[in-house]
Amino acid sequence: MTIIFENSFERSIDQLLALCGSPAMHGAFIEAWLFDDEQSRKTTEKKLNALGVEAKIHSAYKPLVHFFLEGVDCTSVKDIKIAYPSHEACAPNRFLLETYPLTKLVGRASVDFTPSGKEDFIYYVELTYQDGRVESHEVFAPNRVHQDAVGETLLSPTGWLKITRTDGTTSERFETDYEKMFHAGITAVATYPWGVSEPYFEELNISVRLPAKDKKLAYAEEAISLSEALHEDFYFSLLEVFQKKSGRPLGDRGLQPGQIVPEITYADQAPSICITIRPLSTIDATGDDQKLETAQTPLFAAQILAELEQIGGEIYQSKSRSGRTVHGRYIKGSDQPMIISAGQHANETTGVVGALRAARQLKARSSAHFTISPQENPDGYELHRRLCAANPKHMHHAARYTAMGDDLEYRSVENNGDKLWEKAIRIQAEKLTGAKLHVNLHGYPSHEWTRPLSGYVPRGFGMWTLPKGFFLIVRHHSEWLKQSEELVDHVTRHLSAITGLVDYNNSQIALFEKHAGETGFRIINGFPCLISVDDRHMVPMTLITEYPDETIYGDDFIRGHTAQMETVLSAYDALQNLSRKNLLV
Repeated sequence: MTIIFENSFERSIDQLLALCGSPAMHGAFIEAWLFDDEQSRKTTEKKLNALGVEAKIHSAYKPLVHFFLEGVDCTSVKDIKIAYPSHEACAPNRFLLETYPLTKLVGRASVDFTPSGKEDFIYYVELTYQDGRVESHEVFAPNRVHQDAVGETLLSPTGWLKITRTDGTTSERFETDYEKMFHAGITAVATYPWGVSEPYFEELNISVRLPAKDKKLAYAEEAISLSEALHEDFYFSLLEVFQKKSGRPLGDRGLQPGQIVPEITYADQAPSICITIRPLSTIDATGDDQKLETAQTPLFAAQILAELEQIGGEIYQSKSRSGRTVHGRYIKGSDQPMIISAGQHANETTGVVGALRAARQLKARSSAHFTISPQENPDGYELHRRLCAANPKHMHHAARYTAMGDDLEYRSVENNGDKLWEKAIRIQAEKLTGAKLHVNLHGYPSHEWTRPLSGYVPRGFGMWTLPKGFFLIVRHHSEWLKQSEELVDHVTRHLSAITGLVDYNNSQIALFEKHAGETGFRIINGFPCLISVDDRHMVPMTLITEYPDETIYGDDFIRGHTAQMETVLSAYDALQNLSRKNLLV
């Protein structure tokens, strides 16, 4: 293990306490906006008051949501009107996005959002109470325009300090410990001598101890989590650093830097960071098997293999970078063949169980003809389990890609030669079957996804920042539109019969539209769908599922893998119908 950067940072709340210890501050009024949890901020207010300083410490992260959580008794509020700001350096709806999921946190009060037309970083709030009283508030959301490590101009939340004394008021940006640690870590990696060729390392580990606890919100899977936000910001910012270093465009999923692993954990101490280069982990976690139909958590690797062995068929496989095996099975029959895969992005776990459940049922058909590779990214899958040990409800996008650091789908013989690693499992499935349909099971975050220190909205993933139900994506060759439309109609009609699934979609879509605007999706039989031409793949039709499963458990997990299973089964039946109509030529 090689340490490339290590440091601790004075807590911002301790800086305030030291500042206010001066006799000159006695009788002052301080307002501060920090990246700290509510308990830390409230405790510091009391300490400052004891020093003779009146203080109000706000959250710099999602300040409007915290204004309501910490300062408004919504049980007596009837109507809420909020005018939100904008800025030329961000998307028009960014400050609206930051209000999510407020409409689910205010009881029965109605909420109306309108743009203020101002660039003042202020939310204008009007509260109408049930007794007719009306209150007006201004909620400041401090931001700064800056350039990030790859030279992009961003508007990002930041700390702020406003001090009012008898001799006047000062109001200016206050760089918090949270920001200092993030920027120092990114700079350390960006300036390290990595060499000239990918991959640059096996595991790049960013170990952070952060004194901020998660706060569960009273809606679905939502929470206020500064640690999760920091994980996401470190991971994707470092991908961008290496994309720039390699000369690739931002967002290039073929980048192979190695496995980037931010591990952000709680500790009641000054924030600290240690960045190291480590060898890849090759150990698989072990645990009890679960009954497949009622599995409440992701399966262990040993059970995935055991389930495949029960399905039987011809073995085909490939290897991951760490040496783990990517397993597949080919069931040959007289039906039109179909490829089933899951786990391309290994933190999307309902598809693994759904694929296995579907394969079990298909295998019982005498004419069944399909391949199944239920966990295409075993290195990422084990990393996800490792990360969930400390933060089980986080989305953990560091486990999304392979140990090479890339998205396996974007590998090709042209770019990677014979080193296709995990991608080889798909090439084999295509050769074994000659299939016209590939069903590729995916998921996405079950709660809000942010990058607060890099513009708030995840760059390149803006459409994924809020949940919007179970939706489908179809990518097809240019001459396969008719078949794709029939496929989607058949699958969505089947899924619409599942009790509660359309209602689940409608609820999430309505909330998405309230806090983000239009989804941009077609709604087909109650399901958001995207159908587009894509000639990259050998298989002429690819059906991609997207269930909000990062990271869910229990009954929610069961509903997720059941929806995935039903999608596979209905897609298989739709494929046979297309074959009978002679539409697969």
